[in-house]
This record gives sequence, structure tokens and C-alpha cells, in this order.
Amino acid sequence: MKKIRTAVIGVGYMGRFHAEKLAASANAELVAVADANAGRAQEIAAALGCAHETDYRNLLSKVDAVCVAAPTEHHHAVVRACLAAGVHVLVEKPLARTLAEADELLELARAKGLVLQVGHLQRFNPAFQALVADGGLPLFIDIERLAPFTVRGTDVDVILDLMIHDLDLVLALARAPVEGVSASGFRVLTDAIDIANARIEFTDGSIASVSASRVSQEPVRKLRVFRHDGYVSADLKGQKLRHARRGAAGVEVSEQSFERTDELRAQAEDFLRAVRERAAPLVSGEQGRQVLALALEIGSLVAQRLARHAATR
Repeated sequence: MKKIRTAVIGVGYMGRFHAEKLAASANAELVAVADANAGRAQEIAAALGCAHETDYRNLLSKVDAVCVAAPTEHHHAVVRACLAAGVHVLVEKPLARTLAEADELLELARAKGLVLQVGHLQRFNPAFQALVADGGLPLFIDIERLAPFTVRGTDVDVILDLMIHDLDLVLALARAPVEGVSASGFRVLTDAIDIANARIEFTDGSIASVSASRVSQEPVRKLRVFRHDGYVSADLKGQKLRHARRGAAGVEVSEQSFERTDELRAQAEDFLRAVRERAAPLVSGEQGRQVLALALEIGSLVAQRLARHAATR
């Protein structure tokens, strides 16, 4: 089967990893990488044996599909140009900065019959996939993601930088539409929100609590799902699940371990499959838009709370 001609636009921290996965895939040919930093583009291209460009538009006529890993502020313009040129797109999260931008990209992808996939990586984690497949109705979902401060990613607040990953997982686990949202957050080391918490209520009565910080001393990743008959604790980094269930002899505890999966490779292969089959990817543009809407609502609520707090000083 003919390999899909690909390129990566933006080869910073994440972009390099995307390029490596596409270069290693039996289903893709990495034609080129593009980055505004000419030295960076040349370095990655030399390491992976492909061409390089500083202007991504020069390579659109030479490829079938691209991964866009440019800063969020450029997502709309870059993805729009790629779709307009008839090129399938996998774009790092978030899909865009605003819902208006996201809607324009979705409409263009539909009109052109192109794949538009959003890079919510943990959907490809085998532990999370098993958690979703397990089915039971969640009563309470508790997610915490804490990370030490780094300059990378501070072009957006912690909600669009980190929390959006877990909001996507919540929406994948939920069995009903969102009914109400409350949120709080604070600026600590940047001019944007660095720590935030959101409480999300669904029409079936289930609730999710999602916390994210990018100013913590140590990294923490916790995901727990409580159900009528017990709860499941997910170690997404270790790709394990720990079940505690009510049984005849009391509480029964068991663990599941999964064969180590390279989520980034799995995401790349899912994108290539969707392009080849003209089929829906695991995380579609529509799903990326849904989680963006929730993240923006949380950001707005945090901003309103901070404004009220400032007015009372």
C-alpha cells in the first residue's frame, strides 16, 4: 500500500516527537518538517532524513497529511491553510483559541472531506481505554494533574495547557450532557491562570472534579472513577487500573496491567488509518471543539471570580 506523504509543522518539544513517530511508521513517508527557526528545522530534518522549510506553505503541495504542533496562537491560521490546500490535519490540542475559529476549521474540513484530528493523547492509553470499555455509570470522577513550572506552554493558561487533557477524559467517560459548571483559579508565576479547579455536573446527576496546576513541586497524576459498586483508580503513567468492588466477602481489590503502549505512536497510526480509510479518527475535530468549549467556559468562570475578588480588595 502506498505510504502517506506527511510533514510536521512546528518541531519544538512535541513536534520533534511527532516527526520521529511519522518517520518510523511503515505507513508514512516523512517528506519534510517546517519551523520558523531555520536551525531547528534543519537539525530535525538532518536527524530524520527529510527536507526542511521555514515556511510551511512551501510543502503543502508535496504532502497528503500534516501534524501541526505550532504554538496555539497559530493553530487557526496554519490548520486553515492546510485544509484549504486539501491536506489532512492532526493538530495538537487545543484545536483553536476560540469557538469561532474552531467552527471555521470544522466547516472547512467537512466541505473538503478531510480528516481533522485533535491531539488528546491520553485517549490512546490502554488503561484509559479499558476504563471506558468497562462501561459502568460514573457517579463521581476525580482527576488531579499537577506539574512543576516550565516556560513551555505558558502561551496559554493552565486550563488550555494541562486541564484540557483531563476535561477530554471526563467527557469521554460521562454518559450524559453537561448541566452546570463552577470553577476557581489563580495566577501564581505567570500573568495567566496557573492553578485551577472545576466542578462539572451532568444531567444524570454524575459529577466530575478536575484540578490542574503547573506550579507544583512534584508531578502528580490521579484519576479515580466512583460507581455504585465500587471505584477504579487509574495509573495512566504506569498504564494500570486498580479496582475496588463490593463483593460477598466484603471489598475485593484487583489490579490490571497493560502491555506498554506508546500513545504518541498509536495516535499517529490512528491518524494515518483515518486518512487512508477516509474514516473518523478516535479524537475528531468535533470532539476537540466540545472540550474546547468546556475549557473556555471554565476559563471565563475563573476570570469572573478573580474580577469579583479584585473588586472587593
